[in-house]
Amino acid sequence: MRFCSIGSGSKGNGTLIQKGDTCILIDDGFTLKEFENRLAQKGLTPLNLGAVLITHEHSDHIKGVGPLARKYRIPVYCSHGTAQHEGLGTIPSLQVIDSHCDFQIGNLTISPVVVPHDAREPTQFVVTDGEFTVGILTDLGSLTPYIVDKYRYCHGLLIETNHDVSMLRRGPYPPKLKVRVEGPLGHLNNEQAAYFLTQIETDQLQYVVATHISGQNNQEDLAIGNICSALKCDADDVIMANQETGFDWCELTFQQQLDNKKTLA
Repeated sequence: MRFCSIGSGSKGNGTLIQKGDTCILIDDGFTLKEFENRLAQKGLTPLNLGAVLITHEHSDHIKGVGPLARKYRIPVYCSHGTAQHEGLGTIPSLQVIDSHCDFQIGNLTISPVVVPHDAREPTQFVVTDGEFTVGILTDLGSLTPYIVDKYRYCHGLLIETNHDVSMLRRGPYPPKLKVRVEGPLGHLNNEQAAYFLTQIETDQLQYVVATHISGQNNQEDLAIGNICSALKCDADDVIMANQETGFDWCELTFQQQLDNKKTLA
């Protein structure tokens, strides 16, 4: 089982998870041409995709879903609330999911996780192949015991480190936007992400990826530093997803799990 990102940030998001011949895309915030180019950089074409999952209807996550699904006839999975968004347009195969029930796509089992965010029915996802588990947790303003429990045993984790609180408060955003970002339905800050990591099990954790970082209200060294403090690991043990290329494929293996116990446990 492996995973990567084609881009992460306010200008567009997309995450790929693959097991054998099953490959799913979570979110697509890029134009069709840009998406095809980014996908090619990861060694894939849209014909490799078995499904697109949508976390919520904000444009940096949904912009390219409609054109992609229509051109390549790819099934799209999302919550009832997200499905009501007019910007999706006509989807040839739209699968409305129950946000509280697991579902299967090929070799992968997907668990939706309802999160607090200012969208109609936002969900994040935990994905497993029966041996390894990848958790994607971005675009939420606060943490709950339910969320911690759902992500407790991940082997690969993508965690939002959107902003540094001090930088956000001093930064150029209008006051209302600052309140929105920092609020309980906004985005996780560095300290919230670090706290989350102290609440889950880390013995099995092979990869930690800092995602959805703000270009104006955060710095990579601050985000990574908070994660390192929480995990008691080195900066080289943390992957930073960026807007331009995301991050490269991460392969989950039993050997990797043994090796990482030395650094992430």
